[in-house]
Amino acid sequence: MSVIVLIGPPGSGKTTLGRLVAEKLGVGFRDTDTDVEAVAGKPVSDIFVEDGEARFRELEHQAVRQALAEHDGVLSLGGGAVLDTETRALLAGHHVVYLQVGLSDAIQRVGLAAARPLLVLNPRSQLKKLMEERRPIYEGLAVVTVVTDKREPEELADEIVKGLPS
Repeated sequence: MSVIVLIGPPGSGKTTLGRLVAEKLGVGFRDTDTDVEAVAGKPVSDIFVEDGEARFRELEHQAVRQALAEHDGVLSLGGGAVLDTETRALLAGHHVVYLQVGLSDAIQRVGLAAARPLLVLNPRSQLKKLMEERRPIYEGLAVVTVVTDKREPEELADEIVKGLPS
């Protein structure tokens, strides 16, 4: 079972903090978006364009299920993984950390990149909408919420590690 599962919107720091926390704990780090890309043989953005969001979500659910079953380190989920009810059920009993980020910090971190398929048209507005829609789900799944705005990754990683159950 994963030591920590990180959830949050794009730009919340899941990958950066996941690697740092894993290093501090001396465990492995795994990112389900990377797993999806490995299975599909192409980047997430290409899966969305060529195969559609439904196919991506199917691959994502499979990746989360597999990672939760076999990975015993820090696991970072794609921002939308929690939209699937079955995926949410799989997270029960795991130490889920919601990385909360404000819109302006998320935009700075994401850079409104075209590689983010759900942010293609009017990225700022899309990101704001996505964050508002998903916030209740993130909050409902989280055992711990860590606010990442205007904070250094080292400080955040330490807070996450200190928040682990004994």
